[in-house]
Amino acid sequence: MSNSIVIGAQWGDEGKGKIVDLLTEKADIVVRAQGGNNAGHTVITDGNEYILHLIPSGILWPEKKCVIGNGVVMDPISFLEEIDGLADKGIIVSPDNLIISTRAHLVMPFHREMDAYKEAAKGDGKIGTTKRGIGPTYGDKVDRIGFRLHDLIGDPVAFAERLHKRVSDCNPLFESVGMKPLDAEAIGKELLSAAERLTPFAADTVDYLHSAIKEGKSLLFEGAQGTYLDIDQGTYPYVTSSNTTSAGACTGSGVPPQKIDRVVGVTKAYTTRVGEGPFPTQNDTLAEQFHKMGREFGATTGRKRRCGWLDLVLVRYASMVNGFDDLAITILDGLDDCEEIPVCTHYELDGEKLRLPPASAKDFERVTPVYEKLPGWNSDTTKIENYDDLPENARNYLTFIEKETETRVSMVGVGPSRDQTIIR
Repeated sequence: MSNSIVIGAQWGDEGKGKIVDLLTEKADIVVRAQGGNNAGHTVITDGNEYILHLIPSGILWPEKKCVIGNGVVMDPISFLEEIDGLADKGIIVSPDNLIISTRAHLVMPFHREMDAYKEAAKGDGKIGTTKRGIGPTYGDKVDRIGFRLHDLIGDPVAFAERLHKRVSDCNPLFESVGMKPLDAEAIGKELLSAAERLTPFAADTVDYLHSAIKEGKSLLFEGAQGTYLDIDQGTYPYVTSSNTTSAGACTGSGVPPQKIDRVVGVTKAYTTRVGEGPFPTQNDTLAEQFHKMGREFGATTGRKRRCGWLDLVLVRYASMVNGFDDLAITILDGLDDCEEIPVCTHYELDGEKLRLPPASAKDFERVTPVYEKLPGWNSDTTKIENYDDLPENARNYLTFIEKETETRVSMVGVGPSRDQTIIR
């Protein structure tokens, strides 16, 4: 069986959860390798909607195993709340279907407070973080002062001592701007109580995944966020704090690159992003149209997503840095009512034509998108099951994407449900 990575080609929210859910049918294990509960995957199946944050989408499939790898930053309390929320919907999460790396770093309450403090301090220069403590947790990881799962479940006394020290270091900073100090004693009790439930999930996931590969099992890596939120390749500094590109799946799981057989890129038929930062093809009229339909609200934050026309400069570069073997185009039906569809093929900056995005966020803000206008199909695609049955102009639109990105379109989403995906 092959091992595949699913990666977003835009700023996240591309519909990766649905594609992972679909591909899970032929996988044995679904792996999450980076990010935290700042991610949100929405999956609709059998008329039920599930919003997942830390737990891989594969949890919705019986008999599948899910793994949270070493590259993930996990909020213990939010994780348990997510488990309880799924149980209320009849989805049972247990060590039988989910394990967590003992090397995974923990999002602590002071990380969330630090996130809020730093964002407020930036004023107009804020980056639009979800304020869930993800950045400060990765910061502590790099600074080598982070807390990992094995710290919480292995030595409660040493954990409590380190916790008190970190809280005492953070509180003066919080108090200096009028924030309430944290109670280390109360935090410690809550986390050590959570440890009792977390301990059965803890495992050496690297050993587990390598053993699975030797047994011929198929792994599916579920990317969180998207390429342009990657700390290295994204629209820095308006990015997340992890590597959201395909290479991050390897470092965040301990599975080497030569064990990967396929990388699937996911992009909407248009473009969206949440938070601050450059967005060359943003179109407020298109955004208003989607919002009136009840579409394009963040699964994690509920914030309105910014919307715009498809930006092939972004998808082209994403295909390069991720090594996409094929593309899944989601929400093609979102363009069903368009008479004409502008598609950005390149940028202009100071008289220069750019096929790829600039490194500087300031330059990114200044680029002018250059569009090629394609005829719309102005018909309902939501009930179509076969690629050849799509309207001719819809197929032409997809062919245009293939040509510009040099990447084959293998899947097309025409609605939110699992069965509204055309496999080509």
